[in-house]
Amino acid sequence: MTFVPAHLTVQADGAAPTRTAFVLHGILGSGKNWRTFARRMVERWPDWRLVLVDLRNHGESHGAPPPHTVSACARDLAALAERLGAPPEVVVGHSFGGKVALAYGRDVASPALRRIWVLDAVPGPAGPAVDPTHEVARVIADLRRLPLPIASRDALVASIKSKGYSDELAGWMTTNLKRVEGGFAWRFDLDAIEALLADYGREDLWPWLEGPGPRVDVVRAGRSDRWTPEVMARLDALAGDRVRVHVLPAAGHWLHIDDPQGLLDVLVQGFGS
Repeated sequence: MTFVPAHLTVQADGAAPTRTAFVLHGILGSGKNWRTFARRMVERWPDWRLVLVDLRNHGESHGAPPPHTVSACARDLAALAERLGAPPEVVVGHSFGGKVALAYGRDVASPALRRIWVLDAVPGPAGPAVDPTHEVARVIADLRRLPLPIASRDALVASIKSKGYSDELAGWMTTNLKRVEGGFAWRFDLDAIEALLADYGREDLWPWLEGPGPRVDVVRAGRSDRWTPEVMARLDALAGDRVRVHVLPAAGHWLHIDDPQGLLDVLVQGFGS
């Protein structure tokens, strides 16, 4: 069964863009998380339209059939491109979305695709599936213990902060709420999210990166905790004509929030040409 994910298209006011890029969010996120940054991008590059995708079981992308895997997400993108009649020239993916972007390059033989931007995502096995103390794994465990529906967004913020999480994370989680009878509940399906995370942890894109394919730019956040010395060394060893590595020294994992101007200045290499 083909599943077409929900999406939001962003383009500059009055523009008639002729080029298309897909932008993919991280786990527990949605396309709307990237709307502010996307508006800055199209103001700078008005010949591009940015399609902000809600990956399966996130945002408004409900009802995707199993299996819930990184490769399934990549096939969803192909279905969306066919629906839009505009296969992307560029795919930008953050965190979980970065691995989906790589899988799209590997699994979907799209002649239109010329460049992939991977934003603070490790290509190989990593994350909560292999480390139960990882922040995302702990967040999901705590979300499962949260009684729903919850009365208000403020109540959610208070509950999440009481477990030791930051104001930023607590505020961001409110973007995943929908109004239901008696208060608010999650937009996403936690069981499906856990299945996606488990596959993310297992998926190994190194072999594909080490072979031929479209240009891949990896943007590493200097303050991110995702990168071990071994992973950085393997990535640096690949740097060349096909794989390029960029570092934003002052940014943490949420680099589009921590250093939006720095990220824009890096992306100009892929959108300004």
